[in-house]
Amino acid sequence: MRAVLSILLALTLALPGAAQEADTPAEAEDAPPVLQIIDAVESGITLEELTWVSRPIVIFAETDRDPRFQDQIDLLLERPGPLLERDVVIVIDSDPAAESPIRQALRPRGFSLVIIQRDGRVALRKPNPWDVREIMRAIDNLPMRIEEMGLSQ
Repeated sequence: MRAVLSILLALTLALPGAAQEADTPAEAEDAPPVLQIIDAVESGITLEELTWVSRPIVIFAETDRDPRFQDQIDLLLERPGPLLERDVVIVIDSDPAAESPIRQALRPRGFSLVIIQRDGRVALRKPNPWDVREIMRAIDNLPMRIEEMGLSQ
């Protein structure tokens, strides 16, 4: 829970306009998009709910105090723009005892960064934090992403 609060605080500090409610519809349109971070334990979300909707990046740790977990969150919050362009949603799970549906499906050991394709298949697993550039490169090399980029041109 402490990690979720620190993430929300970081988002609020990084994007002060996003934390305030817009007074008019025009102001709502001008607000910068915010990287969506979902706590897998609190939300009970499943991978099936995200299939074809977004491209989840799941971050697992044994505790929210794991330095790798904190480093990964910091790296993602430094450059949310490229992740938003790729329809990325961050799912965090730092409570193994809760046995969230996503943890049961992916069965991580310790810290783990898992990139999931839009169709719900695991694209990549990493045991160490990655910066946004490495994540973007991995996503952009996925066949589904290559097809998306080809269709949008």
